[in-house]
Amino acid sequence: MEKVKIYPAKLAGTVQVPSSKSMGHREIICAGLAGGTSIVDNISMSQDIEATMRVLRAMNVSVDEIPSMIEGRKALQITGTGHPIAAADNVDCGESGSTLRFFIPLGANLGCPLTFIGHGKLVSRPLQAYYDILDKQFVQYFNDNGNLPLTVNGHLMPGKFELPGDVSSQFVSGLLFALPLLKGDSEIIITSPLESASYVDMTLNCLAKYGVKIENVDGAHRHYLVPGKQRFKAQDSKVEGDWSQAAFWTVGGALGAGITASGVDFASLQGDKAVVEIMQRMGADIAQNADSVTVNSSTTKATVIDASNCPDIIPVLTVLAAVSEGTTKIINAGRLRIKECDRLAAMTSELNKMGAAITEELEGLTITGKPEGLRGGVEADAWNDHRIAMALAIASLRCSDPVVIEGAECVRKSYPEFWQDFASLGGACHEEE
Repeated sequence: MEKVKIYPAKLAGTVQVPSSKSMGHREIICAGLAGGTSIVDNISMSQDIEATMRVLRAMNVSVDEIPSMIEGRKALQITGTGHPIAAADNVDCGESGSTLRFFIPLGANLGCPLTFIGHGKLVSRPLQAYYDILDKQFVQYFNDNGNLPLTVNGHLMPGKFELPGDVSSQFVSGLLFALPLLKGDSEIIITSPLESASYVDMTLNCLAKYGVKIENVDGAHRHYLVPGKQRFKAQDSKVEGDWSQAAFWTVGGALGAGITASGVDFASLQGDKAVVEIMQRMGADIAQNADSVTVNSSTTKATVIDASNCPDIIPVLTVLAAVSEGTTKIINAGRLRIKECDRLAAMTSELNKMGAAITEELEGLTITGKPEGLRGGVEADAWNDHRIAMALAIASLRCSDPVVIEGAECVRKSYPEFWQDFASLGGACHEEE
């Protein structure tokens, strides 16, 4: 489905949200680093999760699909040796930034060359924070002018590891996976306030589940003590629902006739859970249940949205702001420029084509809402970015004329069933030639 045409409609009904891709990566990696066999259930398969599975197999971990206890999902039986061992000389990370950044420190500790390759925007996504560490560690590495392919060769030595806090939290998580396996104690120093700290909390929570102890010294994500010689313990677990994907349906419910997104956990550490609080501030009619959230048709108003701890929900919240009363400001969103695409530029370009009034700022967006709806009647580009494609689909619901989305197949990166779920809620979408 490379191109879809969407006719305006009001979505309504109930949808089971995919399991969290962020937690799925973490659970699978921790299980792969354990000695013994773990079962990780409630996996929503996507290209990014498949990339993490490939890299684990290249590190001598057995990863097999088995029947899930949950209809429509997968379970993985993962058997590890307790320490990564090279079983291949190169690994394909696809377009998954999480996969690449989580595994570079592990690959740099194998004692033999390992080459990371990737595709699309991943080839050029920033890795300088790791290069600075590898230089200090005297670990050999070779790259293409800072880009992939990247070859690492050596052993990490325990000690002090410094990272700036204004880069992706994935660098911190990558070190947190690798350093417990070293022969001595280490510490991670964050040299500036850490953005997306909730993602590091998710990593720490998952590590603790698998028996790994790490101390957040000041409780402020600036200093971590990581004892060495630790061993991950095999564990059976179930991946929680994905708040970043639920956000498309919560906004869809506000713009439509009401949607219940089931399979979410309000005790989750996911930063994207903030979608509920942000939408409540905007006046959305929201009801919380034990494992679901219902959003009814709503008249919404402008607010200020801080993107620093919830970058993945900004594209779809931009859609909501575009049809809300007043002027919304999105701030602290500069890191959206180095995702699968420049998401600030993409949402500005494509929503303005539809008739929105968005001004792009260096670190955010200014959105003058049009509560009467958007014009539509255009062909919009998904920019090869799954979150842009899904956000544009939700935007089309408030257009007066149909919208064609080019590159609709990119949702396979995180949510392959998105178009089926969209149609099941009453979305009128058809594949175009």
